[in-house]
Amino acid sequence: MPTTHNATEAARAETRSIVFISKATPEDDEFVLWLAPRLEAAGYTVFADILSLEGGDRWRREITGNLQNKAVKMLLCCRDATLEKIGVQEEISIATDVGKQIGDKRFIIPLRLEVFKKLFGISDLQWVDFLGSWAGGLHDLLETLENQNVPRATTPAINPNWENYRKRLATKVDKKPEVLTSNWLRIASLPDTIRYYYPPGPINFELMEKACRENTVPTEAYHRGFFSFALPEEVARDFADVAPFEIQSEFKVLDFIESGGKSPDIEPREAKNLVYSMFRRAWENFCRSKGLYEYLFATQTAFHVGEALTPLGKRISWGRQGKRRSSMLRNAAGGKVWQYGVSATPNFWPYLHFRLKARVLFSDLTSGKAGAVIGDSDAQHHLRRTICKGWRNKQWHGRLMAYLELLSGEEPCITVPLAEACAITLDSRSMPFTSPVTTTLPDTMEDDAEETDDSTLGLFNPEDEE
Repeated sequence: MPTTHNATEAARAETRSIVFISKATPEDDEFVLWLAPRLEAAGYTVFADILSLEGGDRWRREITGNLQNKAVKMLLCCRDATLEKIGVQEEISIATDVGKQIGDKRFIIPLRLEVFKKLFGISDLQWVDFLGSWAGGLHDLLETLENQNVPRATTPAINPNWENYRKRLATKVDKKPEVLTSNWLRIASLPDTIRYYYPPGPINFELMEKACRENTVPTEAYHRGFFSFALPEEVARDFADVAPFEIQSEFKVLDFIESGGKSPDIEPREAKNLVYSMFRRAWENFCRSKGLYEYLFATQTAFHVGEALTPLGKRISWGRQGKRRSSMLRNAAGGKVWQYGVSATPNFWPYLHFRLKARVLFSDLTSGKAGAVIGDSDAQHHLRRTICKGWRNKQWHGRLMAYLELLSGEEPCITVPLAEACAITLDSRSMPFTSPVTTTLPDTMEDDAEETDDSTLGLFNPEDEE
């Protein structure tokens, strides 16, 4: 028959299963990153605030809740620097109350990492010694947890992020600025004025909406009229089969985006969405005019470099004179053809820009050429996760730069028409940002060597055809 003490521990085990590690940041991070996965390997469930808090968690509430309601033991990292931390002292106080509540005088298990001064509340507790040897301390700790009937899983599960986080900590950070490239294209200039056209007489509204949708320049229907950047003579020509239209009002574009307008009444949010739609349509029309291959993904349209623009395996040169590089935008790998493309989203904050998103589209490889696009979205996703898995940041950056070079034709700007007489002007190079710190990372490959790395691309080989 079990003793009262064992019965209490058995009841506790039914509701509590977490081994809670109380630590200081960053003093104890290295030790916890070493200890936690080894405890998990022994079958224990570990909570430490290095990994266990997800984005958005109210971290102190989350820590307190796990300690009060889920912890079966609290492992306390003991050294003077740790025990002086207010947060650690609060956890000791909470753990002392929890130990009394569940009837476990050994709820707190001190781990001696250094010689430390006695602290009220834990001075009479027997510590596990990690001072001489972490391995020896682990052996004693596992024995202690087993003797105190701490529950553990029969099939251990180790969180791989312990090791990933440890590697991140090993990355050296230098306190010197570093210029970083982005996927933002700055809007260098845009028209001053957007116009609202209104019919002075009766109108077939459905016919007007259809004409707005099919117009070669971005036009947005609104109430009985429409917004456009076009001049009156262009509108008169494009809407001749609908009705005569006159300018009812004109707005400064930046003011319109920020504040909306009157006559017609339009709220700022609606005005911003309307200009967003017109800018997006202008970009899509521009990409079509360049002969890019259009493909509709789940939420966005992307434009890819097809055979009409460049053959498989051809490098596109990009960069400033004297520092030219080259990158591929189409190639074959794994018996498939990949084609690089981009989706673009207009953004108005913190300043006007287009945000680009890299896309990769796969086709079957047929007789050394791209065949039909693979229509199965799951198959496309799988190919992106496998074939593109090894692409390094330099390769993604190089493809984006080559893509922009293809669009700009070596001009400093990309001109995206909004009407015959006006356009959005985009910088042809992505915006740089400056980080106040930099990291020292190994870079053993030459820039162009990445393009011929078998592990990342798989070189084009007609015999690899499936």
